[in-house]
Formats: sequence, structure tokens, C-alpha cells
Amino acid sequence: MPNFDESVINFAVYEDSVEYVGMAGVTLPNLAAIVQTLSGAGIAGNVEVPVLGHYDVMSLTLNFRTTTEHSVRLSEPRRHNIDLRMAQQIEDTVAGEVKVQSIKHVLVVVPKTDTGGTVAPAAPTNGSGEYSVRYWATYIDGAKVREIDPLNFICEVNGVDYLADVRKAIGK
Repeated sequence: MPNFDESVINFAVYEDSVEYVGMAGVTLPNLAAIVQTLSGAGIAGNVEVPVLGHYDVMSLTLNFRTTTEHSVRLSEPRRHNIDLRMAQQIEDTVAGEVKVQSIKHVLVVVPKTDTGGTVAPAAPTNGSGEYSVRYWATYIDGAKVREIDPLNFICEVNGVDYLADVRKAIGK
């Protein structure tokens, strides 16, 4: 079925899968592979080689419209379990139907920075928090399509666990 992805309809953010955390925007982590540069005999120049299943640090940013109990709670120096649940609009171009696709990001994060924002009459404060990501899983329509867990040597994308042989080789 050919689908044309159109837009995020809306989203909600929860802590511990039950408590709604109000906010205006989210910036998801970047996956940047750790690379080694190869050079030497038999190579005409330098070649970057991504290290299998290894990524640089990941960060999540949550942007808050106002200061709330929830935004303050997320600055507690501990692990926080965050669920980002999205309704995404897609169109089946053959049937001509607009459909809703469920996207869920599950993240375990630790706070790095808490920006209070600005205070002015009749205006949002627009504070934000930046969080170090310890774990990130993505689900599309309930099916897990990605799981990145550096502390447990897991790098699974579309059902392939790229670090399974590495765990076996090092006795994990």
C-alpha cells in the first residue's frame, strides 16, 4: 500500500507512561555513529568507518510554554522514563484515504540543563530542558522498529540486532 506521510496531527508526552507532561515542542535525539578514520597502504586517502552499533551521545530537548510542576519535576537529577506518543497523518494514495498512524518514542533520560525562559506579561515563559538519553525505542503502529540501548549493548533496527554477535564475542 503506497502511503504518503503528511504531518504530525498532535502528540502527548508522558512520564512513567501515565503522567501527562504539558509542553509546546520536542526535539528528538540525533543518531550519530562513532567513526574511525582509515588511512594507509591500499587506500587512496581517508575513509570513515562507522563502528557497528555505537553512537555518540544523544540528547532530548523538551520545550515548555510555562513553568509547571511537571517541568520542575523533570529537573530532578535522576532517570526519567518518557513516552512521546504521536498521531501521524498519512494518505493512502491509491485508495484516496487519510489515515492515522501511531508513533511512540520511549526514552530513558537524565536532565542536563534546565532553562527557565523569560517572564513577561501575557506571554509564555518558553523554558526548556535538555536531557541525556540513556535508551531510545521507536514503535510504529505498535511494532518496535528501533531500540538503541548503549549501556546494555543493544542496537536493534527493523528486527535486526546489530550488536548480538558483539555481545556474544565479549561474553555479555
